[in-house]
Amino acid sequence: MTHTYVIHLARESILMVLTLAGPLMGVALVIGLLISVLQATTQIQDQMLNLAPKIVGVFVVLLVLGSWLLNSIVDFTADLYAQIPEIIR
Repeated sequence: MTHTYVIHLARESILMVLTLAGPLMGVALVIGLLISVLQATTQIQDQMLNLAPKIVGVFVVLLVLGSWLLNSIVDFTADLYAQIPEIIR
């Protein structure tokens, strides 16, 4: 196993994490920003008003993109397992 291969594997792993977490974090960020603007304009400072829509939004994204996210991580894991014989050499 060379240093180049380890760096490539780390890069691919980080990209996979960003690909999987990106949509969920993006939705939570946008919803949080919208709720914060709403709270600033109306001066309602309730923490549940900020938390509940984020949970619902992330849950909806998981329902919509769940199969794609699962297929992505399964393909990545299968590729890693397929590369094990090459690593041992």
